[in-house]
Amino acid sequence: MKPFWERKTLDEMTPEEWESLCDGCGRCCVIKLADEDTGQAFPTSVVCRLFNLDTCRCTRYGQRHQLVPDCVRLDAETVHQYDWLPESCAYRRLARGRDLAWWHPLVSGDPQTVIDAGISVYGNVVPEHAVHPEESLEEYVVRWVDAP
Repeated sequence: MKPFWERKTLDEMTPEEWESLCDGCGRCCVIKLADEDTGQAFPTSVVCRLFNLDTCRCTRYGQRHQLVPDCVRLDAETVHQYDWLPESCAYRRLARGRDLAWWHPLVSGDPQTVIDAGISVYGNVVPEHAVHPEESLEEYVVRWVDAP
């Protein structure tokens, strides 16, 4: 039998299936700057204060929207609205009719492959509290390597 992500659309998935699609890359959790004129988002190497640098997961996932009001609300409808999501994002890939990448933990069976493939922010980000007030977030804008 085919795996659930090949049999179901995003809106047909159970909450558990939906959550398991997150590969743990952490790119949703980086602070993004928006160009005021174009609206284009630019990712930084600074992560949300709730981000765990060791696990690349949110430390308060269940309460994240209350604690960080502008935290991303990603679901089957909004995934199409976030053009800043990386091409490597499982939600974006599936929404566009593509399959999961070889390094995705559901495919590889190993959560380390997202790090080995260079998709994860692991080891390449700083926590929000480490940015000094006199520094501009613009100094932290990065271009992440993306997988097709």
